[in-house]
Amino acid sequence: MKMTPDHELLPLLDRLIAGWESEVVEFKNVSDSFSTSDIGKYFSALANEANLRNLDRAWLIFGVDDKTRRVLGSTYRADPDRLNRLKLQISRDTEPGVTFREIHVLDTAAGRVLMFEIPAAPVGIPIAWKGHYHARAGESLTHLGLDKLDAIRAQTAGSDWSAAIVEGATLAHLDPAALLRARADFARKYANRFPEKAVAAWPDEVFLDRAKLTVDGKLTRTTLLLLGKAEASPLLTPHPAQITWRLEGQEKAYQHFGPPFLLSTSALYQMIRNIQIRILPDDQLLAVEVAKYDQKIVLEALHNCIAHQDYTRLGRIVVTELPDQLVFENEGSFFEGQPVDYLTGHKTPRRYRNPFLAQAMVELNMIDTMGYGIHEIYAGQARRFLPMPDYDLSNPGAVKMVLHGRIVDPAYSRVLIQRTDLPLADVLALDRVQKGLPLEEDAVRRLKRAKLIEGRKPHYHVSAAIASAAETKAAYNKTRALDDNYYRKLVTEYLEKFGGATRADLDQLLRDKLSDALDDSQKETKISYLVTSMRRMRMIHNTAARKTPCWVLVKPPSAE
Repeated sequence: MKMTPDHELLPLLDRLIAGWESEVVEFKNVSDSFSTSDIGKYFSALANEANLRNLDRAWLIFGVDDKTRRVLGSTYRADPDRLNRLKLQISRDTEPGVTFREIHVLDTAAGRVLMFEIPAAPVGIPIAWKGHYHARAGESLTHLGLDKLDAIRAQTAGSDWSAAIVEGATLAHLDPAALLRARADFARKYANRFPEKAVAAWPDEVFLDRAKLTVDGKLTRTTLLLLGKAEASPLLTPHPAQITWRLEGQEKAYQHFGPPFLLSTSALYQMIRNIQIRILPDDQLLAVEVAKYDQKIVLEALHNCIAHQDYTRLGRIVVTELPDQLVFENEGSFFEGQPVDYLTGHKTPRRYRNPFLAQAMVELNMIDTMGYGIHEIYAGQARRFLPMPDYDLSNPGAVKMVLHGRIVDPAYSRVLIQRTDLPLADVLALDRVQKGLPLEEDAVRRLKRAKLIEGRKPHYHVSAAIASAAETKAAYNKTRALDDNYYRKLVTEYLEKFGGATRADLDQLLRDKLSDALDDSQKETKISYLVTSMRRMRMIHNTAARKTPCWVLVKPPSAE
């Protein structure tokens, strides 16, 4: 949600009202509620129409009467957090997963106006909501007809940016070291088909064609990206061929890396500060040591950025090194599906944004095109007992991946050390537990049956049966649920000492001793249950009014 100054939004709102509704502007007189599903349909329709009209955005506006053009105001999702969560709800059910560019809140004399800024559908990719494509017919919402669907999809037909011939580029523009490395990688990949000596003897033109880097001997943008000299970058202007490494923290630094990307990615990896992390397994004296970052994983992530970058957006790839994580960012939305679709390694993408570049990178053993890359990154982190990567697709024009280089919860790492047979699905679920993220019910049941987690929804934690090292016992004792008899004994001892107790006294006695896995409301319910159970068991009784009880012990008959 963006709090843009009113003096900037008011003129924009006035212009939109003056132009009134069209295929790319929709006004709604919404008071306090509106179907999220309907918002999604309008999102799909307005994004697709903006694309067809070569506009970069469309607008959905709440708080303006769609008949009189009067601002009436709207209380829809007045809580800022609820309003901001709408972005996530939209991104979950759109395909590809995109969301609002911004949600602007405008306070006018007539009331609060919400201006939802919707990005145009990406070139060649219509936006669907829950599997259905929508469009506009004048001011009406309708399905996206075949004519409009074909028009959007035809935008990229035969226009693979990476396959374009670079006029004026010659073999002299290629880096000799990169060309030598490319031959070696190609020979290693096809060792069962071509003898290494044969590959080394091919003329450059033959090798480049066979490695799918050139077209009939002509150099392409792919050739220059992967093998070109740094000084050949101007031939790709205005598209920047650049990867930037940034160091953020107590110390700051940066460095730009240009072609040849075949060599630059390894050079960038050398800039990263890569210490050893020590993990002490349960009941063992010797620590397990792993590198903060694995070279294969870092290069896999970098090569994915290169292959999937939308170079037409004129942006660079950015790798930010923070004290405990690496953040990879590249231009362009996730091209097919969502990252979660590729975690198991079973999904194979049907298309690529840069098919020529992707194929050349396969020939040089930089990536594969079977959808295994993301799976290998996650599996690699699991083998190293570290947290799973996180994807952020909240920006519809970019993809961000966070690679963790620290222990989030020692218990999680100990589970992975002790249970190397865990399926990746369980590792992913445990990762969500350590990060405090919600879990699917079937995952909860599965992990509880395996005695991997404990606690009550939503406060789950790794089971003490796994995480019982000395430094985690104290935390476990604070989160585990104790037997009710323990709490009853506390109440009994208190009443024996002080004679009576109000509900406030009992709250003060028990609240800090209840499991930290319970929130305040759950703790209040738990105390009420204990008091009620002790009353029904004739252990205590109330000597005051029901609204302001005073609890005392029930004396045994012999004491009368």
